Amino acid sequence: MVLGKVKNFFVSYDCLNDSNVPVFASGDFVSGRVIIEVTGEIRVKSLNIHAKGLAKVRWTESRNAGSNTAYTQNFTDEVEYLNHRDVLIGHDRGVLRNITGRHEFPFSFELPQTPLATSFEGKHGSVRYWVKAELHRPWLLPMKTKKEFTVFEHIDINTPLLLSPQAGTKEKTLCCWFCTSGPVSLSAKIERKGYTPGESIQIVAEIENCSSRVVVPKAAIYQTQTFFAKGKVKEIKQLVANLRGDPLPSGKTETWDGKMLKIPPISPSILDCSIIHVEYSLMVYVDIPRAVNLTLNLPLVIGTIPFHSFGSRTSSVSSQCSMAMSWLGLPERPEAPPSYSEIVSDEERQNNLELPAVRDEIEGPLYAYIHEFRFQPPPLYSEVDPHPEQLCDSMDRRPDTCPPR
Repeated sequence: MVLGKVKNFFVSYDCLNDSNVPVFASGDFVSGRVIIEVTGEIRVKSLNIHAKGLAKVRWTESRNAGSNTAYTQNFTDEVEYLNHRDVLIGHDRGVLRNITGRHEFPFSFELPQTPLATSFEGKHGSVRYWVKAELHRPWLLPMKTKKEFTVFEHIDINTPLLLSPQAGTKEKTLCCWFCTSGPVSLSAKIERKGYTPGESIQIVAEIENCSSRVVVPKAAIYQTQTFFAKGKVKEIKQLVANLRGDPLPSGKTETWDGKMLKIPPISPSILDCSIIHVEYSLMVYVDIPRAVNLTLNLPLVIGTIPFHSFGSRTSSVSSQCSMAMSWLGLPERPEAPPSYSEIVSDEERQNNLELPAVRDEIEGPLYAYIHEFRFQPPPLYSEVDPHPEQLCDSMDRRPDTCPPR
């Protein structure tokens, strides 16, 4: 009997998003298939899968032991987030299975409900998730295939902490030998701490140059990767995006009234992993020739759930209420007030409609009109004003055409 050969052996995921990219979060079910294509017929002892999630750091440092002796010290550490095994073929040991043609073997497992670290590739470490399949056949070495999938630990920037404005002020006095020039001052503010990739940060700043030099205001987004192992720390800082203002002569002031700096596609912040941190900051600074720059750092958090504008003119009252209620754990739509009949009985209403003797100081039909409508039921409950106020725009219409208020 001539045994067949394995033509294709790979892992495929069932993608539930439009981009057809396997992306999951903690608590999600990861499902897919191990696909085997053979020519002829093969005999299989077992087909196993091993799902793994691992954060790992590694770097080396050179040490000098003296007397021209040097050595290299390794720093490594890892944190396991996922470890799942399953048997797709071979539950009955010793029983071989014959396979011909193309076969798909489905698998499924649930990611842990606990927070997971977001997938990341850094200079001295990474966070990776994958499924590895192993095909065992008699008298042959095992065949292995592996495919990674992406995990996002969602960060919702629509929280009070990440919606809070960030601001700061700094001042620097320049000196050259025994001469002291005036100060350079910088103040900057951004509307919130949390952003998502693709958004633009609106920078409000004021730069005052009272020195004798020409300075240049600038802004930049930096990513800081921090790795921890064996009590040591390794930090890498990378430029993400930047902008440059106009040169500012001596005695002048420049104002940024909402200068925009767009965030490119970058990895979300990683804040909960014990061995890898990925953090971001906006650095607004003044480039001063022949001196240390005047720098102001504003912390940023890059999230995965975009900002929902509360103050947008296009957003409805109901949508704003829905978001606020979700924070408080209350129902999305407020309960309607009780009806008039639930508060005032028919008997009470009829009694109150009987007019008492009209006082001398309030005679005539006006008093009767006021008293008659005193206990009338209110209009039906509605979130929409049935009589919106009509405003007159003096720039577009003549005063004599405006409706009376």
